[in-house]
Amino acid sequence: MNNTTATGNTTINPESLPKPRGYAHGVLAGNTVYLGGQTALDKDMNIVPGGIVAQFRQAFSNVLATLTEAGGQPEDLVSVTIYLTDVDDYMANGKEIGQLWREMAGSKYPAMAGIGISRLWQKEALIEIQGVAVIQER
Repeated sequence: MNNTTATGNTTINPESLPKPRGYAHGVLAGNTVYLGGQTALDKDMNIVPGGIVAQFRQAFSNVLATLTEAGGQPEDLVSVTIYLTDVDDYMANGKEIGQLWREMAGSKYPAMAGIGISRLWQKEALIEIQGVAVIQER
């Protein structure tokens, strides 16, 4: 469900993602999409099992679902921030995570940051991904 605000921005909340409460999955302002932080929540509001690789796949899928709903594509991403509860685990699985990125988004990379943190909103979450995309005219 997407709504246009009084300022002309559009909230982006794909039906495939958990219904947001007190936040938006994304906001489209002009041709820029601000993609809210996504953990590895599935549609039933459960963090997917299987460790950092499985959680990366789900979290990034959630980000891409919001981007797609806004009319964008992975190559429109200009900035991605990844919050991690265990940086060493992420680095140890970096090759597999990199392969997933290429399968899901191609080989064009945006500006990126990885930030180690003590925990995320859901205790089981190992990763949260947020981003910014500029949708190109096609």
